[in-house]
Amino acid sequence: MRIGELARRTGVSERSLRYYEQQGLLIADRTPGGQRDYPERAVDRVIRIQELFAAGLHSRKIAQLLPCMCDADGGPSEIADAQLVDDLTAERDRIDRLIGELRNSREILDDVITAATTR
Repeated sequence: MRIGELARRTGVSERSLRYYEQQGLLIADRTPGGQRDYPERAVDRVIRIQELFAAGLHSRKIAQLLPCMCDADGGPSEIADAQLVDDLTAERDRIDRLIGELRNSREILDDVITAATTR
């Protein structure tokens, strides 16, 4: 599929898709005319990349992680090394801290909303 179709199907801009390719996160074949030609599985890969960015990972870490996430058969890959596991554990801990901070912020907002509506 062409870049425009991949962008439409994933909701990701063409510019972002080009960036993913530059960072080694996404691979496209080229037509004889030089246009990008993505396989069907690129849709799921772009969605996965978006999820990882939303979790706060940066492109370098995502590039390390993607090959470890699934084998060709869809099962978990066994190529993750101890350093990657340590890095991902640290990322998970960071996300847990952020969740706690967001819960506290929500509680404060709830208190303010309750106080403002009971006047």
